Amino acid sequence: MNRFLLRYRFIVLAILVAVSVSLTACAPAATPAPAPAATTMDHTSGAGVLSSPAAQLQSAMQELWAHHMQWTYATVDAFFNNQTALEPTLNRLLQNQKDIGAAIAPYYGQDAANKLTELLTAHINGAVPVLTAAKAGDQAALDKAVADWYANAQEIADFLSAANPENWPQSATGPMMKGHIDTTVAYSVDLLKGDYAKAIQDYDEAYGHMMMLADILAKGIAAQFPDKVK
Repeated sequence: MNRFLLRYRFIVLAILVAVSVSLTACAPAATPAPAPAATTMDHTSGAGVLSSPAAQLQSAMQELWAHHMQWTYATVDAFFNNQTALEPTLNRLLQNQKDIGAAIAPYYGQDAANKLTELLTAHINGAVPVLTAAKAGDQAALDKAVADWYANAQEIADFLSAANPENWPQSATGPMMKGHIDTTVAYSVDLLKGDYAKAIQDYDEAYGHMMMLADILAKGIAAQFPDKVK
């Protein structure tokens, strides 16, 4: 295990996410596994409250961010293990960023939707130098790429807090976006090592974290726009 990747193991372990980066040259090639299926809450049945506009908004947000997680996992796996699948998988992930942006347009307007899509697209594209440097074991490049990735996450947090400061304060959005990067790093390292059992375990943690963010966003919109989300 090289010195730089070991350093990143301890950084992520400090926030209770196990990360260790190493490649075993003599290990057999791992067979890429499909991304864990996105699972969102079903709001189409049961008590009447489940079909309320607020519940529908929450379900829609959960689905969008579940797709974000599913296609991010699939893209990272393709990057490390199946280059043939990388382009179409990445394109699908980028479409998800447009979908998320479009979801806020009815509340914050098209300009805000475009800005969020821009920031999220940069978030996806910013992962490429991180993965490239991690695979190569390039310490200097990885230092810069990771710093840039966290900076973008903070930009997204700033954007959200500016749009809805009462319900999306920096005290919530900053840690949530940082946690998204932290947990993505964890399962990305597992995929780099070909440890799919650990990758799925860490993905589950990352998925749960993202569903928390989806719920915060949905509840914040409902609170800010009660006339639109009754």
